[in-house]
Amino acid sequence: MPQPRQRARSDQDKEVRKTALLTAARELAAEHGVREVTLTGVTSRVGLHPSALRRYFESREELLLELAEQGWADWRSRLLADLAAFDGRRPSPVEVAEAVAGSLDALPLFCDLQTHVGLSLEGAVRLERARQYKTAATTAYDAMTSALVETGAGLDAEGARTLLTAAMSCAAYLSQLSRPSPTLRQLYEEVPRWAHSALRFREQLTTLLRAVAVGVAKPPLT
Repeated sequence: MPQPRQRARSDQDKEVRKTALLTAARELAAEHGVREVTLTGVTSRVGLHPSALRRYFESREELLLELAEQGWADWRSRLLADLAAFDGRRPSPVEVAEAVAGSLDALPLFCDLQTHVGLSLEGAVRLERARQYKTAATTAYDAMTSALVETGAGLDAEGARTLLTAAMSCAAYLSQLSRPSPTLRQLYEEVPRWAHSALRFREQLTTLLRAVAVGVAKPPLT
């Protein structure tokens, strides 16, 4: 285990330490899932006493909420880049749905965090911290909504919002299925059919979003 480090003094040192804590939390979540991330695990990985984390984050929930906030920026950047790849061509609703699914498939931690944001993270932090998260999430959400409308795939603002909401909801649920507990892993070994149903994250997400996109798309004007 790393030896405890000295307390950060300068603003730059504090920012470096904060980044290290976020990186440690991200690594632990990737290895074991968000629900298994603990303050002790995070601080041990960077060589700090658990009490030292309070200088940077008031709680485990605030730490994870910051990762979720960063995830919104990552999703926006990835989706906008994927939509730009159509290069002026008008895509079909199905193609747009596939782009949305692919952008989330590339961000498994963000998908996992979406379950916990609504269940516990937002409600466990100070009002101003929750406001900061909501502001960042809304900014990204609005940018993605506009980008989906601008593809010309037949999605108006309401349809684009419906697609994004379905994407977040389905990705959060499917991400939990895709990280089974040891008990479920054993069960899936005994009944492979159940594993096949539970572990097809991108395939299932894509199928669901195709149906939503086709359902909300407006027919082209003639």
